[in-house]
Amino acid sequence: MSRRTHEYRREIGRQWLHGAVLRGTNVIEWCYRTKTGEEILSEATATLVHLTYQDVIMVQFRNIANEERTKRKMKQLEVRLKEFMQDSNEGVAVLAQDGSITYISQSGKKLLGVRPGQTTPKKLTDICEPASRHELLELLALPLPDAISFPIRYIIVLPNGQRRWHQASCRHIEIEDDLKGHLLHFRDITDQVEAEDTKRRNQAALEYLARHNAMGEMATAIAHELIQPLAAIRNFLEGALLRLNKPEIQRESITWGIENAGRQVDHAATIIKSVREYVVKLEQSETLVDMNDTLSDVRYFIELKAAESATHVDFLPSECALPVSCEKVLIGQVILNLAFNAIEEMHQFPVEQRRIQIRTERVNDHAVLHVRDYGHGLDAGHREKLFDGFFSSKVSGNGIGLALCKNIITRHRGDIWAQPAEESGTVFCFSLPLAIR
Repeated sequence: MSRRTHEYRREIGRQWLHGAVLRGTNVIEWCYRTKTGEEILSEATATLVHLTYQDVIMVQFRNIANEERTKRKMKQLEVRLKEFMQDSNEGVAVLAQDGSITYISQSGKKLLGVRPGQTTPKKLTDICEPASRHELLELLALPLPDAISFPIRYIIVLPNGQRRWHQASCRHIEIEDDLKGHLLHFRDITDQVEAEDTKRRNQAALEYLARHNAMGEMATAIAHELIQPLAAIRNFLEGALLRLNKPEIQRESITWGIENAGRQVDHAATIIKSVREYVVKLEQSETLVDMNDTLSDVRYFIELKAAESATHVDFLPSECALPVSCEKVLIGQVILNLAFNAIEEMHQFPVEQRRIQIRTERVNDHAVLHVRDYGHGLDAGHREKLFDGFFSSKVSGNGIGLALCKNIITRHRGDIWAQPAEESGTVFCFSLPLAIR
């Protein structure tokens, strides 16, 4: 009844039974045929039984066909998983509480910089940077509930000294007795981290430009504003010197000239102080401010710019407070850029038509600022591209001002847009979420 193949020969069967006689029991995998011809793979156990009249061999068969099929499928699955994981960009490891590696996939070894033939580090924590090592050990010490996964980032140092960032998820597993510990799924995110760092540096560089962007334009207006007090100071001082050189010194007139020179010095100092107060705030961090106060801070510079082209500016701040969380000087820069653009637009029109309007208001849970000009307006196609980098409707412009405005407002969780004004012109608007207390 045995299957007629080499591994089930009669001689092998006899050796199996003889082994039971010698040892008391013997087990073999045996395939036999039923009367219907069906072949069944079994685990055959031969046991020596001592009876009163004679010793006999008792044979028990257990059908293991399903088990063997399952084992083969598991083996195939294991082989496939190894093939699939071979080129995976994600590593799998099981760590003990002290960071020891009890299991690691081939792809995981690659991520740790282990080349073929090299020894895998005994502990993952041994190749982590100190701060990451401490954080990872703290996580491994936690009694994590099953199926609860925790994210973690850490830095390892490869054998060649290169630093690599890993993003991982960690959860506790306990599969019978052979696999117990913290299951770590990890991947290399160094390129992503470096890209984020580059983006932050570029962001900082753009914001640095934004903080200083208006200073050049302010310089011209301020220089023009300072000419008058400086010229008056010179005249008063020259007049005082002339009177001092006369035979008869006119003390009252000399005193009058010096006092007037002093008043002009105070006037010039006020102009310079307003610029200095703006400049010293260039490195501010995000704070809670009133949008109306920010508009008030930059009003002086807008009026200076408008005075150059005799443009009238209507300031219409909201009657209610508009508290927002922002970096005050950056939002002030956005207001300046939009206001300066509006003033330049009106420069093309006759003096009696040159005016712009700046107002603030509350719309739902946002503070909104509007800068309106009464110029030619923008084409619908231009409005779509207006805040893209380096787009400009001006012949001499490079568009970087509006791109910076969008960058700043977006970082402050707000929105910025342009829309046609009633009758004529364009309204540039931006909104920031109100800090409701």
